Amino acid sequence: MSSLTYSSYLNLPALLELQKFRSDPPEHDELLFIVIHQTYELWFQEMLHEIDRAKVDFSAGDLYALIHTFKRLRTIMKVLVAQLDILETMTPMSFTSFRDRLEDSSGFQSTQFRELEFALGYKRPNVVKYLKAEDPGHAKVMRRLRERSVVDHFYDFLEAHGVEIPRSLRAKPVDAPNEPNETVQEGLHRLYISRPDLAILFELMTDFDEGLQEWRYRHVKVVERTIGSKRGTGGSPGVEFLKKSLFLPVFHDLWAIRHRL
Repeated sequence: MSSLTYSSYLNLPALLELQKFRSDPPEHDELLFIVIHQTYELWFQEMLHEIDRAKVDFSAGDLYALIHTFKRLRTIMKVLVAQLDILETMTPMSFTSFRDRLEDSSGFQSTQFRELEFALGYKRPNVVKYLKAEDPGHAKVMRRLRERSVVDHFYDFLEAHGVEIPRSLRAKPVDAPNEPNETVQEGLHRLYISRPDLAILFELMTDFDEGLQEWRYRHVKVVERTIGSKRGTGGSPGVEFLKKSLFLPVFHDLWAIRHRL
């Protein structure tokens, strides 16, 4: 039996065979395009892993584990934004040279990104139409749509610290998006003032939320810079659709009380 090596542990031979050029002859920048997007999918997988941990820790009231998790999530978001700097070294002409080879494929078909949105509570059942039932990952997306989001678990945490969670929030359809609530905001404001340990967590959650919004903005600008007003590949809506998701926070109530702190 051969011993475990760096290569075999990471399954590098298989990993490095996953970058398949569609252009013929190969266009130089297609490799960059593939590597960037494959890397995003790996980070989405890790973020889902961390968010699932945060859900458990919110409901269990594990403050220090949550501080650790949101530090990690915040740092991952910084990496995701930085990757766009690399992607922007590809000119619109470079992308056009192989864009037709993408055929019907589109970033709108990223099931992990839809999982991520739904897990965070940004639930939009209408975006599922861009996925096919037979697509790999479709069942996971639907599961995320129908299960409690990280915000719902955050309510468990707040309730354990004396914050009133209105019945309407508990009774809302599980596939409905997060919404701000004044009663929750009052409780958060009280905790910010009286519990500096909890305020550390709330600030890290806000940092992560800001990073996600920054990534969305930078992603829209990269797409706009590259394809302009063209529709996305596979008939996806393109830039105008992406703009609708800009500056929409995950943790509405944390943003709503900033002027009071």
